Amino acid sequence: MAVRDAASLLVGLLLLFHTWGAWADVEVNMEDRVEVFRGETAQITCMFTSPEGIGGLFIHWFYVTRSGEKQRMYYQDATARIIDQGTQFTDRISVNVTGATGQVVLTVSDVQVEDELEFICLIKGLTEGAGEGRTKLNVFETPDLPTIEGVQTGISVHEENPSRIGTCEVKNGYPKPNITWYRNATPLRSSQDVIIVPRITTESSRLFSITSELSMKVVKADKDDEFYCEVSYFVPGETRMTETNRINITVLYPSTAVSVWVESPKGKIKEGDSIELFCRGNGNTESSLMSIKHEGSDASWSSDTVVLTNVTRVHSGVYQCTETDIDTFDEVMGNTTVFVNYLDPAVVIPEDTVVVGQGEELKATCNALSSLQTHTTWIKNGVEVSKGHTLILKDATFDTTGTYVCVVTAPEIEGMKTSGTLTVNVLGPPEIKGPHHVEMEVNVDKTVNLSCHGRGFPAPSITWTTSDGKVHKTASHKETEEGVESMVSIKVTSDITAFCNASNMYGADRVTFNIKAKNSGFIIAVIIICILLLAVLGSVLYFLYKKGKICGRSGKQDLTKEKSNKDNIVVEMKSDNTEEAVLLGVNGEKRPPNDQ
Repeated sequence: MAVRDAASLLVGLLLLFHTWGAWADVEVNMEDRVEVFRGETAQITCMFTSPEGIGGLFIHWFYVTRSGEKQRMYYQDATARIIDQGTQFTDRISVNVTGATGQVVLTVSDVQVEDELEFICLIKGLTEGAGEGRTKLNVFETPDLPTIEGVQTGISVHEENPSRIGTCEVKNGYPKPNITWYRNATPLRSSQDVIIVPRITTESSRLFSITSELSMKVVKADKDDEFYCEVSYFVPGETRMTETNRINITVLYPSTAVSVWVESPKGKIKEGDSIELFCRGNGNTESSLMSIKHEGSDASWSSDTVVLTNVTRVHSGVYQCTETDIDTFDEVMGNTTVFVNYLDPAVVIPEDTVVVGQGEELKATCNALSSLQTHTTWIKNGVEVSKGHTLILKDATFDTTGTYVCVVTAPEIEGMKTSGTLTVNVLGPPEIKGPHHVEMEVNVDKTVNLSCHGRGFPAPSITWTTSDGKVHKTASHKETEEGVESMVSIKVTSDITAFCNASNMYGADRVTFNIKAKNSGFIIAVIIICILLLAVLGSVLYFLYKKGKICGRSGKQDLTKEKSNKDNIVVEMKSDNTEEAVLLGVNGEKRPPNDQ
C-alpha cells in the first residue's frame, strides 16, 4: 500500500514538472535569409515569444564558421550584455532587444564577402525551455562592365580543329557571375565544333573574376556574323544582365569565282591608250596566287594587276585570270574580252599635189580604215569647205588654189582622229590681185615701197620697171600657196611711173603705179610768209595801243555812251613834211581832224 502511494506521488510530480516545462517553452522565428550589398549594413531579426519577461531570458547570438563550427559572438541576460572578443564581428555588431514586441535585432555594419554565414539566435528561459532560429546572410557585389576581345588574325575554313574566336572577361562580382556566348542572337553551347572554356579567379577581396574563351570551327557564312557575351549576375532580390560590344572575325576562305575587268580607261579603248586590267576573286585568303594570260599569245603576268601602255589592235583578245589556292591547289578562272579600236591614217586620192586647168572640175576622196563609224570634213585655211569623204571643186579658179586638209574622226571616242592633205594648183596666166592702176603722191627725195601679189601656175616671175626704162631689184620676194608676193623700194626725185610685171608660160599681167613728186620748198616759203605777216600785224596793233588810239586805252571814255559804229574808229597819220593830219576811217575814208 505504501509502495502504491509512493508511485502515485512520483507520477504526479512528473506530470507537474511536464506541465510546467511546456508552459515555460520559448518560441523563436527568423527569416530564412537576409540579402545585402557588400559594404552596406545588415539587420538580422530574431522574433520570440515567451511567458517570462525579458529579464528572465538569456539571449545568445552565434555564427557558423566555414568549417562548420558554431562560434558565439554575443550574450545577454538580465544583468549583462557581452560582445565576444576575437571574432570577425567584434567591432561591427550591435544588438537591440525590444521586450514588448518580442524582437531581437542583430546589426552588422560594413558587410564583407566573408560575412556570408549562417547566424543563430538562441533564447533560453530561467527553466529548461529554449528557442533557436537561423538566418543565412547573403552578400552581393555588382561586377565591373564586361569586356570582349576578338582575335586579330584571320581564321581559315581549312582549319581542322576549332580556332579561337575571342575572350570575354568580367571582374569583381559576387556571387560568381555567369557568361554566355552569342553568335548573332543565338546562344552558343559547347559541342564538337564549339568549345567554351571558362576560368574562375578569386581575388584577394574574395570577389570573383570570370574569363570565358570561345573556339569554334568557322565556315564562310561566319564572315558576317557578330559575336558577343551576355553576363548575368545576382543582386538582392533579382538577377541582372549586361552585354559586351559586338565583334566580327576575319574568315579566310577560297574563291569560288574570279572576275577580270578593265579598270581604265572607262568606255571604249583606242590605239595609243594605256589599259589597266584588274583580277579579283570572291574569296578572302592569304594563300593564293593570281596570274593573267593573253590568250592566243605568249604574254602572261604573275600578278592580279596588269598595265599595258600604248596599246594597238594586237592587244585585242581574251584575257584569262587564274587564282590558285596554294593550300589545296584548286584553281578558279575568269576572263574578259578587250577590244582596241583603231583608225588608220587617212588616204587621199589623188595624192599630195594635183594640177587642174581654169574652169575644170576636181574630184578627190579621203578614207581611213576604222573599227568605228567615221566622220570626214575638208578644211582650207582653217575654214570648213566640205563634208563627207568626197571633195568636189567645180569651175576651178585661182581662188581654188591652196591646201585642203581632210580630217577623219570617230565621234564615239573623243580625240580619235586622223588627217591627210591635198594641194591644188590651177593652171593659167598670171593675175595680179588688187587694182591695176594706182595713183599716189610722194615727197621729193623720199623712198616709196611698192608691192604686188601675182598668182597663177606655174608660179609667175615678177619684175619691176619704171618709165625711164630702168629695171629695179626687188627688196623682197616670197612665194605662197596662192602665188608670189614681191616688193620694191623706189626713191622719188620727180614724177615717175613704176610697173609690176608678172609672167609665166601662159601669159602676163601688169600693175601701174603713177607717182607724183611733191616739192616741199614752196610750202615752207608760204608758211614763212604767213608768220611774217602775223608779226607785222602784231606790231601795228601794239603801236596803236601805246598811242591811245584803241578804245579803252585812256579811260576817259564815257561808259554810258552808245557804242560808236565801225566808221568812228580812225587812225591818225602824219607826214614828215607837213603838220596836216589825215584821219582815215576804217573804210579808208579821209576825215578832217576836227571830226575827232
